[in-house]
Amino acid sequence: MSNGKNTSTERENQTTPRDRNVSFQRETNFVVPYSRENINRCRCPQCPVQADSKCVKDKLENSKKAMEEMPEGEVPSSEDVPGIYCSTGKAACQDLNPDQQCICNTCDVWNEYVLEEATPSQYFCQNGRAK
Repeated sequence: MSNGKNTSTERENQTTPRDRNVSFQRETNFVVPYSRENINRCRCPQCPVQADSKCVKDKLENSKKAMEEMPEGEVPSSEDVPGIYCSTGKAACQDLNPDQQCICNTCDVWNEYVLEEATPSQYFCQNGRAK
């Protein structure tokens, strides 16, 4: 039974986020869900840009504790999580070092949502959310 779609060429010709409810237009609009899954996959806390940040270290410790105590599916306030800036916006911490090498392109979230084609394409923590 056919559903009217040519799935073999459809998959080859477009990139689609795993979350089908996310709006997505190549090169113009990227929306990364602020979710527990994406928080857990986020590489920001391992980024050299954040390595020496006391603010990031404190927020990371506090947000991990908060998530352990929260019901499944709930997430802490984005201001309390040191990362997933591609979803939430600029970093709340001001003691980051943008002279260090960014590792956004090693992140599963970054790759899944094809953020290499977003604006900004790197350093979401310093330059704000991909729009």
